[in-house]
Amino acid sequence: MLGYRFSDYIPEEANQQGKANFQDLLKIFLELINMTGGNVSEALTWLNNLDKKYNLTDDNYGMGDFIEDLKQKGYIEENQQEGRGFEITAKSEQTIRRNALDEIFGKLKKSKSGNHQTKKTGQGDELGSDRKNFQFGDELDKIAFTESIRNAQINHGYEDFFLTHEDLEVVETEYKAQTSTVLMIDISHSMILYGEDRITPAKKVAMALAELITTKYPKDTLDILVFGNDAWQINIKDLPYLQVGPYHTNTVAGLELAMDLLRRRKNANKQIFMITDGKPTCLKEGIKYYKNSFGLDKKILNKTLNLAAQCRRLKIPITTFMIASDPYLQQFVREFTEVNQGRAYYSSLKGLGHFIFEDYQKNRKKNI
Repeated sequence: MLGYRFSDYIPEEANQQGKANFQDLLKIFLELINMTGGNVSEALTWLNNLDKKYNLTDDNYGMGDFIEDLKQKGYIEENQQEGRGFEITAKSEQTIRRNALDEIFGKLKKSKSGNHQTKKTGQGDELGSDRKNFQFGDELDKIAFTESIRNAQINHGYEDFFLTHEDLEVVETEYKAQTSTVLMIDISHSMILYGEDRITPAKKVAMALAELITTKYPKDTLDILVFGNDAWQINIKDLPYLQVGPYHTNTVAGLELAMDLLRRRKNANKQIFMITDGKPTCLKEGIKYYKNSFGLDKKILNKTLNLAAQCRRLKIPITTFMIASDPYLQQFVREFTEVNQGRAYYSSLKGLGHFIFEDYQKNRKKNI
C-alpha cells in the first residue's frame, strides 16, 4: 500500500487562467442588479462601463465570457416568449438575499430548531433532557419506556413484573414560541430624494431580514408589504425588483395593512418591522389623499402615533429601521418608537452593519 501523498491545494478555478474573475464580477453584478431593480440589461451596461474604467476583465476572460457563465451557471435566463431579453433567475434572487444577510447579520448562525426559545416547558415540539412523573393529559408518545420499566422493576420486583401509572415517566418538552412578522418597506419618492439612494440600502435590510426569518426561524410566518400613497402586499421573491415610485409616504396605510395581516395569524407573538426614511406625508380620506411634504403635519402625525399606540395595546411591537442620518427625520422615529414601546435601528447609508440600537422597553442604548 502506497498510502497518501499530500501537496499544495490549488483551487480549480484559480488553476484556469482568468476564470477566478467570475466570482468577483458576480458580486458586482448582483449588487448592480439590486440597484437597478432587477434590470439585467441595465446592470450589464453599468458593468461594462465599470470594466472600461477599471479594467475588471482581461484578454483571457472578457465580459462575453462572464455573460456566458451567468447563463451556464443559472444566474440569468433569456425570456424569448415575451421578448424582454435577459432576466435573473430564482438562484440569483436567493443569492442576493443571502449576500444581504451575510453583509448585515453575518455573525448569526442558522438554527436547526427554527424557533424562538422561552424559559418555559410544556407541550412543545423539542424533546428535553429532563424527566417527570406521568400525569393525566401527558401524551403517550412522550413516555420514557426505559426509565418507566426500570421504575416498575424497582417498585415491584423482577419475578412478577407489572407496570402501573405511578411507574411511568415522560420526557419533558421545551416550549418554542412562534412569531408572526410583517415587514413594511417605504417606496416613496423621498427614498431617493436629494441625490441619496436610500431604497437600495432599504432593500438590503429587507432581504437580510427576510432571509434571516426564513432560514433561522422557518416555523415563523412572514408577510411583506410596501407603502407609498397606498400599501400593498408583495412576495419575498419580489424584493430585488423594488423601485421607488412618485409616491408620498402613507405610513398609516402601511400600519393598517400590517395590523390586518397580523389579525389573520394565529400566533400569539406578533411584530412589525418597518423600513423607512422617517417622515409620514400622506393620508387617504375616502377616495382622496391628504398630503403635506413640507413638515410633520399634525393631522398625519397624530393618526400615525394613534396606530402606534393601538399596536402597543395589542402587544405588537414595531421595530423601525431608519435609513437616514438626518436628525429631523430621526425625531419622528424616536417619538413613534416611544409611543409604541418598540425599537429603532439607525443606519447611515455607508454602514448598514452598524446600527445604534434604541430599546425603549429597557431604556438603554448600545452599539451592535
